[in-house]
Amino acid sequence: MNIASFAPLAVVLPFLGAAVAFVLIKRPKAQRRVSLGTITVTLGLEVWLLASVWTTGPIAVHLGGWAPPFGIVMVVDQFSSLLLVISSAVCLAVLAYATGQGAADSEEGGPVSVFHPTFLILVAGVSNAFLAGDLFNLYVGFEILLTASYVLMTLGGTGSRIRAGITYVVVSVVSSLLFLIAIAMIYGATGTVTLADLAIKLGELDPGTQGLLHVLLLVAFGIKAAVFPLSFWLPDSYPTAPAPVTAVFAGLLTKVGVYAIIRTETLLFPSGQFNSVLLVVALLTMIVGILGAVAQTDIKRMLSFTLVSHIGYMIFGVALSSVLGLAATIFYVIHHITIQTSLFMVTGLIERRGGTSSITRLGGLAKLSPILAVLYFIPAMNLAGIPPFSGFLGKLGLLQAGVADGSPLAYALVVGGVVASLLTLLVMARVWNRVFWRSTADAEDPDPVLLATAPDASGAQSMRALRTSKHVDATEGRFSGDNEVPILPKMMVYSTMGLVLLGVAMTVFAGPLFELSQEAAAGMLERTPYIEAVLGSGAGAP
Repeated sequence: MNIASFAPLAVVLPFLGAAVAFVLIKRPKAQRRVSLGTITVTLGLEVWLLASVWTTGPIAVHLGGWAPPFGIVMVVDQFSSLLLVISSAVCLAVLAYATGQGAADSEEGGPVSVFHPTFLILVAGVSNAFLAGDLFNLYVGFEILLTASYVLMTLGGTGSRIRAGITYVVVSVVSSLLFLIAIAMIYGATGTVTLADLAIKLGELDPGTQGLLHVLLLVAFGIKAAVFPLSFWLPDSYPTAPAPVTAVFAGLLTKVGVYAIIRTETLLFPSGQFNSVLLVVALLTMIVGILGAVAQTDIKRMLSFTLVSHIGYMIFGVALSSVLGLAATIFYVIHHITIQTSLFMVTGLIERRGGTSSITRLGGLAKLSPILAVLYFIPAMNLAGIPPFSGFLGKLGLLQAGVADGSPLAYALVVGGVVASLLTLLVMARVWNRVFWRSTADAEDPDPVLLATAPDASGAQSMRALRTSKHVDATEGRFSGDNEVPILPKMMVYSTMGLVLLGVAMTVFAGPLFELSQEAAAGMLERTPYIEAVLGSGAGAP
C-alpha cells in the first residue's frame, strides 16, 4: 500500500490529539505533551507523504471506498504535500512558543486548557483544506479552522478581543455563505462538486454561467485571503489576539484562501478569463497594504498591513498563468508562511521584553537584548526582499515572470512589486531604528517595563519607575530575581529561533526548493495527472 493512502491521518491525528487534550483539561503539562507530540507525529507523516508523491505524482484516496463523484476524495500532490509540511512545521513552532509562554505565566491570561485542543482542531482544518478533493470538503475544512479560530481569537475575553472577534466572525460567515451558495450553484449546473470532475464539466457550460460561478468563488476566497478591497477586516482583527494566535493566523489562515484561489484557477478555470482583473487586484493589494503599514506605529498592526500587501505578490503570480509565475507564487507562499509567522513571534517577545508593541514607546532593545535584535533583523530583511534571502529570490522570480509576460498590466505589476518591496524595507528599517537602535531615553512615553531595565545616569538598572507606576499589576511576575530583567522564556526564544533558522534554510536551499515549486506548478497547469489520479486513466484526455 502506498504511503499516500495514509493521507487522511494528517486530519485524523490532530482530531484525536484534540480529544485527548480535552480529556486532560485539568492536567496542563500532560496537555502540552500530547499537543506537541501529535503535531510532531503529523509532521513526520507529512514529510513521508511529500517524499512519496514527488516520485509517483498525485494520488487520490477515496474515503469509504466510494468512487467519485459520489464519495469523498482526498488528493495528495506536490503542492498540497509541500504546504502540509510547512504548515505543520510552523504550527509546531507556534505551539512550542505558546507552551513556553503559558508555563512562564502560570497559565494566566486565558483559558489555556481550551487552547491546546482548539489549536489542534485548527491544524486539522488546515490539513483538511489542503487535501480536499471536492468543493464541499474544502468548505468543511474552512469551517473547521474558522470555528477554532473564533475561540482562539477571543481567548482571555477582553473587550478589544471580543470586538475584533465579532468583526472576524461576521466577515467569515459572509465569505462562507458566498462559498456555500457557489457550491450549490455549481452542483445545480454540473451535478458534481468533485474538483477533478468539475475540471471537465465546467468547460461544457456556457461562458456566462462559467463566469458567474467563477466570480462567486473568487469573491469568497478573496475575502478569506484578504485581497483588496476585501481585506479591511484583517488589520483590526489579528493584532488583538494573543501573540501565538496572531502568529499562526498571520502565517496560515490567509494562505488557505490563497491555496483555494490557486487550486481553482489552475484546475477549474484554466482559461484565465479574469486574469486582467486579478492583476489589477494584485497591484492594489500590494500598494494599499504597504501604504497602510507605513502609517502605523504599532508593530502588530504594521505587520498585519504588510501581510495584506504581500498577498498581492501571490495573486500576481497566479494571474500570469505561466509555469514561472505559478512556481514563484508557490515558492513565495512557503517563504511567507515562515517569515510572517516568525516576525509575529518576535513581536510577542518584544512586547514581553519592552512592555508594549508601540514603536513610539520602545528603544534600546539592541543593547538590552541582542538576541532579540538578531531574531528580528533576519526575518525583517527577508520580508523586505534583501539579497540573498528567500524573499528576494521569490520576488525576483515573480518579476521575471511579469517581464516574460510582456503585457502593460504585467509591467505595471513589476513596477508596483518593486515599489512595495522598497516600502516594506522602509517599514522594517523604521521598526529597527526606533525599537532597537535608538536609546531608551529617546522613546516617547516609554513603558514602565522598559524603564525598569534601562540604564540610569550611573549605568545601573533601576526598578523605581516600575515600582511607582500604575502598571505594577500588569508587570508583576515578569522579572527574574536580583537581575530585575523581564523574563524571556527559553522555549519561546528557542521556538522563534528555530523558525528564523527555517527561513534561513530556505535561502540556503532555495535552488532545490524552487525546482520543486516548478515541478508542482507544471503539474497543476497540466491538470491531466490530477484528473486521472481521481477519475482513472484516460479521464483527463481532451
